[in-house]
Amino acid sequence: MNFLPRHLHELQARNRTDQQDRRWKRLYATRSGVEGTICELVNGHQARRSRYHGLRKTHVQHVLTGIAINIERLASRAPIHAYSPRVPTAFQKYLDFRSLSWECWWRQGK
Repeated sequence: MNFLPRHLHELQARNRTDQQDRRWKRLYATRSGVEGTICELVNGHQARRSRYHGLRKTHVQHVLTGIAINIERLASRAPIHAYSPRVPTAFQKYLDFRSLSWECWWRQGK
């Protein structure tokens, strides 16, 4: 068994109670997402070392790498269907039930 000194034990207990707060969890979720992105940048795109010398060129490399990551993420998403018909309104259902036409003449400028 290992016992921490009193001040460290109290600090650890206070931190554990703070971690049950909703605000702390929301902040930690943000941090977790950022750390995942940085991990992808470093491990997936070799961003630990720059291929250029100088702060400006390194910054440009990081910006372009970030753009490449965003393009990869967008390309891996499921395609969005361009057209999906709207659900008929109650009035349109009524007209269908009565076998009446419901042309949208007011939308066509007639």
